[in-house]
Amino acid sequence: MSAAPSPACAHCGLPVGRLGRQRELQGDTRWFCCYGCCLAFQVHHGADEEPQAAAALIRLGVGAFLAMFIMLFSLLDYAGGLTGEDAWLRAPVHALQWALATPLLAVLGAPFFAGAWQALCRGRLATDALVSVGVLAAYAYSAWQVLHGGAHVYFDTASMVLGLFTLGRYLEAQGRVRAARSLAPMLAAERAEVRVVDGATQALRPVQSVRPGELLRVLPGERVAVDGVVVDGRSACDESILSGQSHPQPKVAGALVHAGSLNGHGVLLVRATVAGTQTRWARISVQVRDALAAKSMAGETVERVVAVFIPFVLLLAAASAWTRGLRGSGDDALLAGLAVLVVACPCSLGLAAPLAHALAIAQAAQRGILVRGGGVLEKLARLRGVAFDKTGTLTAAALQPERLAADGATHEEVLRIAGALARGSDHPASRAIAALAGAAAAAPSVDEFESRPGQGLIGRIAGTPRALGSAAFMQSLGWEPPPSLLAAAPAQSTLVCVGWGGRVHGVVALVAAAVPEAPAVVAALHRRGLQTLLLSGDAAANVEPMARELGLGGWQADLLPEDKVAALQRWAARRGAVAMVGDGLNDGPVLAAATVGVAVGGATDLARESADVTLPPGRLDALPWLLGQADAARRSVHANIAWAFGYNAVALTLAASGLLQPVIAAALMAGSSVVVAARSWRAGRRATSADRGAAACVAPPIARSA
Repeated sequence: MSAAPSPACAHCGLPVGRLGRQRELQGDTRWFCCYGCCLAFQVHHGADEEPQAAAALIRLGVGAFLAMFIMLFSLLDYAGGLTGEDAWLRAPVHALQWALATPLLAVLGAPFFAGAWQALCRGRLATDALVSVGVLAAYAYSAWQVLHGGAHVYFDTASMVLGLFTLGRYLEAQGRVRAARSLAPMLAAERAEVRVVDGATQALRPVQSVRPGELLRVLPGERVAVDGVVVDGRSACDESILSGQSHPQPKVAGALVHAGSLNGHGVLLVRATVAGTQTRWARISVQVRDALAAKSMAGETVERVVAVFIPFVLLLAAASAWTRGLRGSGDDALLAGLAVLVVACPCSLGLAAPLAHALAIAQAAQRGILVRGGGVLEKLARLRGVAFDKTGTLTAAALQPERLAADGATHEEVLRIAGALARGSDHPASRAIAALAGAAAAAPSVDEFESRPGQGLIGRIAGTPRALGSAAFMQSLGWEPPPSLLAAAPAQSTLVCVGWGGRVHGVVALVAAAVPEAPAVVAALHRRGLQTLLLSGDAAANVEPMARELGLGGWQADLLPEDKVAALQRWAARRGAVAMVGDGLNDGPVLAAATVGVAVGGATDLARESADVTLPPGRLDALPWLLGQADAARRSVHANIAWAFGYNAVALTLAASGLLQPVIAAALMAGSSVVVAARSWRAGRRATSADRGAAACVAPPIARSA
């Protein structure tokens, strides 16, 4: 038998041979014949983060090769090997160092010089500016010494600064690559291809081209790429990447399927309900990319600090040079100013927040939690209280009809009118009533339909105004519910009134139990020292028992959407930063008004768009876990900033006093950046295991692809 053919390299196309290697890139396993081809592929074909990390590694390799020879010649000089009889070698060796340092400056310094210039063009001083000033000062001083036959050159200082800073940039970029790779199944939404069925033909097309109503065939083991309805076939789909639920969900004709879920053993024919670019999976992918790239509040604060710090450093360098010049030679003055410039670069501050936040966001997204940016993590860590909506958030989204009462109309007529209006809304109460009325006669058509969030629904049926909503809504219309109907409702139920002809003709009583994890979530929040509050549009008779059952710190009932906003703002004025957790159409304004808006997985589109955080469906217990991750990220950022400022305070004092040589200053300065990047990376990897041991809450399961 002939041996299986060797796979071809994904970059150069040559057989990979025995030394070939596999790498997971862009969500696919690829073969490469050598590490060089792997790097080249990432530079030319990688996602946003991969080219940056690969290019930084290539620059680092070239720069390290040149810097190695520069450092060898420098050690020879520092050890006194270029004195006495060998003094004639000093000038050639210095010239050779200059020749090696010039291409190194171009290879490693170009990104810093370009970043400094771009910031200056926008009228800002960035950390790249101080790197550039320090490196160019060392290079220019050394070049001047070579031309004039001086005894001391510091090309090694410029090489060390650029080499170690490039290493810091590489560590940061590699951290982002790892975060993005862990989310590869989610972030691959834009590149998915689907089988579009048109009559007897089938064609592969990009998911972006799919339009609502088109039919798609999903084979066993494939990832569903669209939101749609099963037309034919039977299977089970793993929806863990979206919901965190580990059990496959059965799919038959009429069942909903979601983009991002993994098809099981059967073939499904699916009719798309939204465009391929508008699926929830695609929206989450875009938002996760934006969140990973977004600048956090700490990052913006660091930039403002740097804008003040750079002029201070330049003045300190000038003062140090002037002071040393009064007491010594001109060379001593230049060296003192150079040491201050080299040691002062605060790039470690620039690494303090972004890497820690990127890793935390990636860990959350792996568990189906969408966080919109590092600034959201910082707000979560500052929370003093959490407010909840009731229906669909602390209670099961699916309400159950408990009783139907009628007055002046038959039960069938009340149910028929209620069902016709309820079909125009996605509120949990409307869904329950629509399901109850599903078996009744065909619903009449509704004209001039209007939804009033937090109140009810109104429309015309057969030319007569009909309304469905709370008792308060009916009273606002001038339709007073009969006391006999209200009295007939069970305790702790949600009452939905049905009225027309100037009066209320029926009441539907709906009940909902608290979600199983709600008591543990509230207890976990209290253990973290957070206050809790229940804000609901439901009646006080239903809200108060729920708040007492869950142990919530307070409650307010009968609130319209604008009342919820006002109540939350009053609470925040007393407590400080507060979060709001909700899911409904009427929760959109209050989610936007909160310090952090948190939408549960089954939330309406408005709630999700208004929220800073989206939890997976049925995983309210992910909230305490996320708060723990935010605290861990904050501790990492604060420790990094404290390290960076403490280092700069000590190092600047030594440099201004003339106690640091530029080469030692370079090692200390760049080493600080490497330490900060490594600490963030290590803290991000350690946070999850540390949080599992806490008593707060069990972390939601990691969503894994096949």
